[in-house]
Amino acid sequence: MRLFLTGLVAAAGLSLAFPGACATVQPTAALADSPDAALKSRIDSVLDRAIDDQRLVGVVVLVARDGKLVYHRAAGLADREANRPMTEDALFRFSSVTKPFVSAAVMRLVEQGKIKLDAPVTTYLPDFKPKLADGTTPVITIRQLLTHTAGLTYGLAEGPSHPYHTLGVSDGIDLSGLSLDENVRRIGEAPLAFAPGSRWRYSVAIDVLGEVIEKATGRSLPDVVAETVTRPLGLKDTGFVATAPARLATPYANAQPAPTRMTDNQDVPIGPTSVRFAPSRALSAKEFPSGGAGMVGSAGDVLKLLETIRQGGAPILKAATVSEMTRDQVGPQAATQGPGWGFGYGWAVLDAPAVANTPQGVGTLAWGGVYGHNWFVDRKNGLTVVLLSNTAFEGMNGQVTRELRDAVYAK
Repeated sequence: MRLFLTGLVAAAGLSLAFPGACATVQPTAALADSPDAALKSRIDSVLDRAIDDQRLVGVVVLVARDGKLVYHRAAGLADREANRPMTEDALFRFSSVTKPFVSAAVMRLVEQGKIKLDAPVTTYLPDFKPKLADGTTPVITIRQLLTHTAGLTYGLAEGPSHPYHTLGVSDGIDLSGLSLDENVRRIGEAPLAFAPGSRWRYSVAIDVLGEVIEKATGRSLPDVVAETVTRPLGLKDTGFVATAPARLATPYANAQPAPTRMTDNQDVPIGPTSVRFAPSRALSAKEFPSGGAGMVGSAGDVLKLLETIRQGGAPILKAATVSEMTRDQVGPQAATQGPGWGFGYGWAVLDAPAVANTPQGVGTLAWGGVYGHNWFVDRKNGLTVVLLSNTAFEGMNGQVTRELRDAVYAK
């Protein structure tokens, strides 16, 4: 499975302690524990190999089937230099795993009538008027921001001479010192990559939506996400600043012969471009809350959100809203994870498993994050799979992600 940067570069209630885990480790998942020994053997082999080959430093994997937790494991090290083992309650820098949380918050505000999907962005941000190359100013809608069809892009997908870099636009992963208002202002100063609605490109659009949320509600993005998503679901580990810094997994970048420990504002190459990481951002309330990449949390919290979506959205969203979010809104032009995939609100949507050459069912939702994360929800087969690692980019779109997927579906 090819995760989103392939396309980028080319263009649940109860807390319960799991057997075998430390008694203090209680991932948040409203799931009965129902181990699958054969599945455990297959996935253990995948994770052990990735760690032995030094493709991953540490990882947490959770697999739910029909609302039951059939696999859970923390493997490897959360901090290699300190020899600190990975634990199931480890906290990770979410990067783009943030997007489903913020997209869900947007859709809750849509249900409440505070945001309208087809309203121009200028309804909420009057000064946000990026222009096309010909100097004209097109209308951009909230829906286009949600689906990454607004004409925006990501600095991490562009070369050093791109306006996002010359203007100092932050991707929401680095230490920028900017306010959310200022970052969105800079995004609006850059020319659009294409006419809104005409194409798909992964982008800082969800950061712009974060600003929309603040203006539409008169409250901060972290407060709104807490009120609409994380608090109703009981997700105590997830927010825009780490709640328990001692539990943060140390991030690493793939290198030979072994991954290297990340430092602040480090550029890590990916294809012809690079991603600028800043691990200490997760500890700083002074950095702007990035709706596209700024959250921190645990694998159990991610699983709870995804299981909530799989089961229809209650208590945070109506079933009709989830149905809209999980429908391909863009079509094959999205090319999010290769042929056969489209895009909904917050994630890729699988349209054609045979074309995508995947055992996942039609309608599977999937995405990940550049810090080393990968998840999917196969609604047809009742599966939710979460992989959060501390190793970029192997845990996002490397060999381990394909091997994990295949181990889940093997008989």
